[in-house]
Amino acid sequence: MTVQTKPAADMRAVMLPPDHPPVRTGRIGVLLMNLGTPEGTTYWPMRAYLKEFLSDRRVIETSRWLWWPLLNLVILTTRPSRKGKDYASVWNNERDEGPLKTITRSQTEQLAARLTAEHGERLVFDWAMRYGLPDVKSRLEALLAQGCDRILMVPLYPQYAAPTSATACDQAFRALMTMRWQPAVRVAPPYHDDPAYIKALADSMRASLAKLDFDPEVILCSFHGMPKDYLLKGDPYHCHCAKTWRLLREELGYSRERFRMTFQSRFGPDEWLKPYTDETVKSLASSGVKSMAIVAPGFSADCLETLEELDVENREIFLHNGGQQFAYLPCLNDSPEGVDAIEAVVRRELMGWV
Repeated sequence: MTVQTKPAADMRAVMLPPDHPPVRTGRIGVLLMNLGTPEGTTYWPMRAYLKEFLSDRRVIETSRWLWWPLLNLVILTTRPSRKGKDYASVWNNERDEGPLKTITRSQTEQLAARLTAEHGERLVFDWAMRYGLPDVKSRLEALLAQGCDRILMVPLYPQYAAPTSATACDQAFRALMTMRWQPAVRVAPPYHDDPAYIKALADSMRASLAKLDFDPEVILCSFHGMPKDYLLKGDPYHCHCAKTWRLLREELGYSRERFRMTFQSRFGPDEWLKPYTDETVKSLASSGVKSMAIVAPGFSADCLETLEELDVENREIFLHNGGQQFAYLPCLNDSPEGVDAIEAVVRRELMGWV
């Protein structure tokens, strides 16, 4: 005898009484979450973005009585205009948005196209920014409105850090605390050592290097920095970065001398994770290195810290100190390799749900 089966969502609909109000349920949401971007490059949008970002206790752990006057009286007065000019240099003028939005949207759309072809409308995909728009709370609510009673949240940070992965989850959990009917949730773990991620990085680097008209003497593997104090308090970020660097170096067959790990984007007077990218670039050029490249595997998408800080600022440092040939190798972004890595993580974390 053949038994006809129906998806869970259909079974629930059949079991409802005839006079029951419509209930959308039985679907699974996937929410990709990235850092964020200002809504514009002028003073007030930049100020709003920086205020939200730099007010986060996960990002700045300095005592509030020290930090608040500095933030509100100095930083938010002077920094928005200066950073606005930097953002303007990498802005997507066609869409009037930062590159992080453009790329994260494309990653989500490509992932949706791949998995809905296999699972149909049971899976729903969306994306959100921890700071700025689209905000995490509204996107969670949108997934619930579409019938998602299970949601997989995917922080797009390969290496875990409290100021990135944890604060994205904090924002989601704050939203869940306001909901009477909460969905079941999962959080994808960091994927710093995932074979699919390492392979994607290596393939992307090989392709980028093949396009150059020179062979870099040194390649810097530059990760976003973090105050050293955060490491001493137990944050695993440095260890995750070091493992990514080691696995990628082994996959590419490079020596430690040619493929070096550094940290960028330090802020304030405190000591941060070393060695610093900008100081290393200057030292290499001054010591006689004539050609180099930089790759930033800690970023899932190119943004201000890669397009302006690495490709512009560090290029100038290298060339002004004796270097001759410089290249920035793009992030995985929404390339096929980049979406492959995200897809591998999502497929693994959806096991048991689909």
